[in-house]
Amino acid sequence: MKDETISDPRMEFFDSIADKWDTWHDLPDVNIQLCAMLEEFGVSDNESVLDVGCGTGNLTIALLQRLGPSGRIIAVDISKQMLERARGKVSDDRVTWHHSSADRLAIADNTLDRVICFSVWPHFKDFEGITREFYRVLRSGGYLNILHLIPRSKVNQIHAEAHPSVHHDHLASAGKTSDLLKNNRFKVISTTDNEQRYIITACK
Repeated sequence: MKDETISDPRMEFFDSIADKWDTWHDLPDVNIQLCAMLEEFGVSDNESVLDVGCGTGNLTIALLQRLGPSGRIIAVDISKQMLERARGKVSDDRVTWHHSSADRLAIADNTLDRVICFSVWPHFKDFEGITREFYRVLRSGGYLNILHLIPRSKVNQIHAEAHPSVHHDHLASAGKTSDLLKNNRFKVISTTDNEQRYIITACK
C-alpha cells in the first residue's frame, strides 16, 4: 500500500468508524445497487478506474466483478483503518491501494479511463483543485462519476448530525456541482438529484 503524510481532521473520524462502517449497511443490497450503477455508467471490462474514498472497499468489490483480467483499480482513501478493512476483504492484484488525499494523486497525466467518487464528494476541501486533479489524470474521453445511493438531503442530514469534522461537508445541488465541472473543462453528460439518488456523469 502506497502511503503519504496527510493533514485532515476527518482522517481520525473515519479511522474511528472503520470497524463499524459495514455493519451500518446492507452490503448485499449495496453491491446489487453498485453493480447496476456500473452497468448504467457503461464501465467496460478493460478500464483503469480510480476509486476515490474507497472506504472499506465496497465499490472496489463491485468494480472487480465488472472488470476483466486487464482491468485495473487504484483505490484511494485518507483513512488507514478504512484501507485495512478493505484490504482484508479484497485480495486481487488488479487493485493498488493508496493512503492518500485525492488532491495529490501519485498518478501520471492522461492515464485513467474513469474516476468514481462514491459517497465521498462532499468531504473534499478544495472542490476546484479536486476537479482539476481528476481532469489531469483522466485520458481524453475519460469519465467522472459522482454517486450517492441516497438523496442529497439525507447526505447533508447525516453529516450535520455526525462528528464535528464533517458537519460542514455539504453536498451541493447537482446544478451547482455541474457548473463547477463545466468551469473546469468537463462536459456534463447527465445528472440525477432526486429523492432516491444523486448522480453526476461528466466526460473529459
